[in-house]
Amino acid sequence: MTVLVTGSAGLIGSEAVLFFESLGCKVHGVDNNARQVFFGVDGDTSWNLERLHRETKNFENHTVDIRNSTKIEDLIRRLKPDHVIHCAAQPAHDYARQHPDVDFSVNVEGTINLLEACRKHAPVANFIFCSSSKVYGSVNSLPFKELATRYELDDDCRLPGVSSQGINEDFPISGGDGRGIYGSGKAAADLLVQEYGRTYGMRTVCLRGNCMTGPAHSPAELHGFLAYLALCLREGRTYNILGFKGKQVRDIIHSSDFVKAVSMICMSPPEPGTVYNLGGGRKNSVSIREASDLLENITGKQLQTTYQDEPRHGDHRIYITDTTRFRKDYPGWEIGWSIEEICQDLVNVRSRFPWR
Repeated sequence: MTVLVTGSAGLIGSEAVLFFESLGCKVHGVDNNARQVFFGVDGDTSWNLERLHRETKNFENHTVDIRNSTKIEDLIRRLKPDHVIHCAAQPAHDYARQHPDVDFSVNVEGTINLLEACRKHAPVANFIFCSSSKVYGSVNSLPFKELATRYELDDDCRLPGVSSQGINEDFPISGGDGRGIYGSGKAAADLLVQEYGRTYGMRTVCLRGNCMTGPAHSPAELHGFLAYLALCLREGRTYNILGFKGKQVRDIIHSSDFVKAVSMICMSPPEPGTVYNLGGGRKNSVSIREASDLLENITGKQLQTTYQDEPRHGDHRIYITDTTRFRKDYPGWEIGWSIEEICQDLVNVRSRFPWR
């Protein structure tokens, strides 16, 4: 069985490489370390690619830009993969706002290059797209309440796409101020992935993830807030809190839990064009303030912070993933990493990867 992983040196991509290679699959990666271009030295993923080469026997990486349609088609024509796990992306709001053309070319054109190549040369492959919760445009219009350390959805909120567990797949992706350039590009790619499934019968799935993290992250100030918090504590850096009093809330999912879900989809694909929200859920929800306290308690260090009242453009005040649809279709899946265990894992990253 052949698996192609884009963004193979990134957080989810590298987790997928190790998982599928451990099953005896021949795994091919596509990664050109674009994260370093987007975020500088903090975003450099070359250390992780070197780790993959050390720890695997059946993995080959291809330094190809997904924007290069000719090379992507060439690769998929040769490999004819059974599974394509598309993790490569430009992942940050602020970078997208400053470089909308780059964001579009990576997130939209890169995705359609992969879809077209698969349609022509691997039409029965499972195509799993790592989409984003940022496709939802009206999250900040939801009624909310302010608590001591976090914001929370109002108890009386009974709008379509909102449950007691959080945001589900019926929430609208149109309108609102919570999507921005980045979320709009991911929404465009998401819709294309769905439509290729429905129009051509390809086995496409969109996983709208929210705040994936883990020790294989190369966190930067613009992306990967929880891992970057841990990095700031480890190295004595100052963490800049942008808006919402540091009470903005996300649910956190460990990369291994995310890839377990991916593997279940590969083994038992749903209807073409299916969409799932996938995150840590309510139990793994945390605000910046709460995450800082957790990490401070683990490390015994105090985080140095600054505060800017203006939030990032497109940032959500509160987002918690309702994973009911996925858990119904895949009842064997569950969250294995609690928020406390995730924080401990991020603190211990140097003991696991001492060369970083």
